[in-house]
Amino acid sequence: MPMDSEKIDELLSKYWNCETSLEEEEQLQAYFRNASIPDRHKEAAGLFRYFDQQKKKALTDASFEGSVMKKIQAPKAGRIRTLVFNSMRIAAGVIVLVLAVWLVRMEVRKSTPQEMADTFDNPKEAFEETKKALIMISKSFGTAEEQAKKINLFNEAQQEIRKEKAKQEL
Repeated sequence: MPMDSEKIDELLSKYWNCETSLEEEEQLQAYFRNASIPDRHKEAAGLFRYFDQQKKKALTDASFEGSVMKKIQAPKAGRIRTLVFNSMRIAAGVIVLVLAVWLVRMEVRKSTPQEMADTFDNPKEAFEETKKALIMISKSFGTAEEQAKKINLFNEAQQEIRKEKAKQEL
């Protein structure tokens, strides 16, 4: 029973959208088995003919079975080579891991402060050095206090100006 091309276009559209039933797909396959197919359906015809050919093929061919068996049964030399290669890959990975741990550990040691050691054997010398350090800090604190007073004076003047400006605006 010949199908009209509108029906084929509709079935193909459903086929490409994965919406066809098995019966509709069989109708398409039967249509594309014909020798006279319009040019606009040539690409789809090639696909359906390919599917038909693949269905007819049998896997009883001896050469097919031989090629599969060769791939399954690799020679022993290949197995040993693969074993050595994989062992070397594992060893390289372990070496990289050990090296990374060692480097991280060295960096942690560098960044960790060392314990403080006594620099003075004589307690009197240590006391004198501590006094010098405290006097130096005290002088610096005095200078900082003078600067803070100047800043406070500037802030007070600024507040007075703002108050005067606010009075003038009212």
